[in-house]
Amino acid sequence: MADPSVAQQKLIQYLNEAYGLEQRLETALQAHIGMASNAPYRKRLRDHLTETKRHGREVGKRIKQLGGEATTVDAPGPAPVAEAAQAVLGGAQKAVALAQGPLHALRGTSDAEKQLKNAKSEYSDEAEEIATYSAIEALAEALADRDTQRLARAIRREEERMRSYLEKEIPRFTRAVVKAEIPASQRAKAGRRRGRKAAAKRTAGATAGKARTTRSSAGTRSNGSTRAAGARASGRAKVATTRSTTAAKRRTSKPKARSRATAGAARAGSRA
Repeated sequence: MADPSVAQQKLIQYLNEAYGLEQRLETALQAHIGMASNAPYRKRLRDHLTETKRHGREVGKRIKQLGGEATTVDAPGPAPVAEAAQAVLGGAQKAVALAQGPLHALRGTSDAEKQLKNAKSEYSDEAEEIATYSAIEALAEALADRDTQRLARAIRREEERMRSYLEKEIPRFTRAVVKAEIPASQRAKAGRRRGRKAAAKRTAGATAGKARTTRSSAGTRSNGSTRAAGARASGRAKVATTRSTTAAKRRTSKPKARSRATAGAARAGSRA
């Protein structure tokens, strides 16, 4: 295979950075899974460990397709020296992660705080991976490497989902630390404030509900009043129309009566 071009070498360099991160995170996740006491959290870590292993395989495969070697460092210099450096540093990545496991098991003054510190470390790792894959995606786009661009985008999105999950878990773990380590007497005020806020929200909701009901009832009454007023107006109009018609009939009938009376007088005069 021909030597990689300058563009390919830069892609291989960035992909190897991502490959090293995936190797380190894989080992760290295995250690954190063993320490996780919360079942849903432990399951999510296991799911992400599966994703992380797949990410490493996919990145390593893409590196080889570009003509490179999947390592954790792009070491310069003669081939034997570079290979030796790669082997040492590749093992160093996992060694660091393995060494962190026991240290992470000791940190924190309670199990709750241990979980919190682990989640914070995982969040930091995800942020670094997101930045790395964002850079790979932008580089690949600039070099018109659509395959690498699609791969980086897909992995970045999975890392972002994991980061979003951890972002929600960190406050929950923090509240668990408060419950485990802070005396109730020292967190009662905060509890009362939360209780008052919750009560205020419920009261506001109930008031708004009553207001809506009142407006609805008022609207119903208003509609009923409007319909009743319309009915009364219609009735008055009908009565007025009837009276007008009757009056007109009476006016019409009076001239006829006078005409008959005049005609009768005329006939009587003629006979006389």
